[in-house]
Amino acid sequence: QVQLVESGGGLVQAGGSLRLSCVVSGGTFGAYAMGWFRQAPGKEREFVACISWTGGSTRYADSVKGRFTISRDNAKNAVYLQMNSLKPEDTAVYHCAVGEAYGSSLSSFSSWGQGTQVTVSS
Repeated sequence: QVQLVESGGGLVQAGGSLRLSCVVSGGTFGAYAMGWFRQAPGKEREFVACISWTGGSTRYADSVKGRFTISRDNAKNAVYLQMNSLKPEDTAVYHCAVGEAYGSSLSSFSSWGQGTQVTVSS
């Protein structure tokens, strides 16, 4: 059974940066595409970024393009989300996910972490 544990969330002022981490256990990490999603209170979970199993392909939501960077370290079974120039509208619980298909839809991912809270103050 695949397990994912996120870390790195917190409270930051607008314009600041955070780096989220997600460690995966119980599966063949290098065979998975990885993604980050977020869910704000009262809103649906939305796509943020994804990365292919080799790390050679990445995709971003328009709202974070140019500010966020997804990366992975297959030797550490970890995926990261570097978030710069944060805005109050980035406030949400951020979840990482693994999937056998590379894509931006929720259905592309089969296992999810519990999430880490990111709060951006204005």
